Amino acid sequence: MGEATRKLVTFAEYIAFEESVEEKHEYRNGKIVAMPEKTLEHGLIAGHVSFSLGNQLEGQRCIIFGSQVRFRVLATGLATYPDVSVVCDKLERDPEHQHTLTNPIVLVEVLSPSTEAYDRGDKFYDYKQIPTLKEYVLVSSERRRIEVFRRQADGSWSHHDTAKKGVAELTSIGCKLDLDEVYRNPFKESA
Repeated sequence: MGEATRKLVTFAEYIAFEESVEEKHEYRNGKIVAMPEKTLEHGLIAGHVSFSLGNQLEGQRCIIFGSQVRFRVLATGLATYPDVSVVCDKLERDPEHQHTLTNPIVLVEVLSPSTEAYDRGDKFYDYKQIPTLKEYVLVSSERRRIEVFRRQADGSWSHHDTAKKGVAELTSIGCKLDLDEVYRNPFKESA
């Protein structure tokens, strides 16, 4: 993740700052943190995930968002832009900012070397505090691998790992992510 502001700021100050700049930032522990620039591969993978989920959820009461939509974890204060998110039935907006959502069913992060530890650690800890979140999906940008963390009835999280070939299941929304589709790259040079 990028540089953090030195002084602590309120969520309202973060929003005012965020609306005054082009780049995206997270709001974490009272600090404004620049989000890293994304690679072409990262964008391609996130696009394929969005497209696949969008096709499968057509006609359902669900909306797929890309990384342009901000979500806030009300329990911890984290405000961030997941790579892909799914909201079903209704949109719940942050009480302090109507353009920030709070009720994802599924959150997807495309891992990069600079963000993987954070996405697996502190960010996942924060995401677990979202009562509506049923599945957290990590998609590798370096090898063919999709991991699905699924909330169980007792509140624990199970881990489902799909690598190389196969299909990752998102049972909360009745969707599947085929690794061949997610990692399809028509411009990739053949060996």
